[in-house]
Amino acid sequence: MRIIGLDIGDKTIGVAVSDPLGITAQGLTTIHRKGKEKDAAEIKKYIDEYCAEIILAGLPKNMNGSIGSQGEKVEKFCQFLEKRLNIKILFWDERLTTVAAHKAMLEADLSREKRKKIVDKLAAVYILQGYLDKNNFNKRRE
Repeated sequence: MRIIGLDIGDKTIGVAVSDPLGITAQGLTTIHRKGKEKDAAEIKKYIDEYCAEIILAGLPKNMNGSIGSQGEKVEKFCQFLEKRLNIKILFWDERLTTVAAHKAMLEADLSREKRKKIVDKLAAVYILQGYLDKNNFNKRRE
């Protein structure tokens, strides 16, 4: 079963996909937002292409664990996606994923322009990989 990971922002949506075994996450693209209907149609293309059964959306939380205005926007958009695309959506705490993505790109010595183009896609990979790692760890412990 494949999972589509999303890093949902106001201007862009980073997209990643799991491998069929649910072990690794690969970055796919960054969607430039054009309205919720068009955004949903774009996400649907990846769901169909990879036969994904679940969307994992990064949920931005405040450092104290509360959900702020950005988190509420993500939840509202995901409620729309769940109904519109008829797919299960799970949430994953995305605190510091963008920071980790920027750090990895700086260590890779990518230019500012290249970092700007792929940060959301890489953040989606971090979100999805964190979820996959936790689930695989729990499976090994059972």
